[in-house]
Amino acid sequence: MKKELRQAKIEQLINQRPLANQEELMAALKELGISATQATISRDIREMQIVKQQDAQGNLRYMIFKAHNSSEQDKLNKAIYDSVTAVILVEFMNVIHTTPRSANVLAAILDDLALEDIAGTVAGFDTVVVISPTRESAMKINTLFNEHLAHDELT
Repeated sequence: MKKELRQAKIEQLINQRPLANQEELMAALKELGISATQATISRDIREMQIVKQQDAQGNLRYMIFKAHNSSEQDKLNKAIYDSVTAVILVEFMNVIHTTPRSANVLAAILDDLALEDIAGTVAGFDTVVVISPTRESAMKINTLFNEHLAHDELT
């Protein structure tokens, strides 16, 4: 099956019913007669910007990350304002604390920005570790976050 068709079915499934993990997504695809490996599903999830978020009933489920035509930098600024509670610089990394269940969305935004000062991100429940190639790069990221946090406190 072509990637575009598979990904269109994945988007349709995610919008139709709550799916909370790759196994549930693979089973739903199989019901439609679509066979895909875990590695393929994992790649699709990354390419399609699928994140886990809490739905209206409080359950975690896959959702496609969309930010209504705002620029990538605007997405980051909004995410900092909405969810970041603290930023701690540790050598060449920043440990960013967020509100519960917000870390994956923030990490996805940072990954999409593809900033040269970020080598990669690791997200958990309410924490994102941002790894930079150098201490100087990490300091730039720390300053970026702290400037937005300070600005948000003033408004």
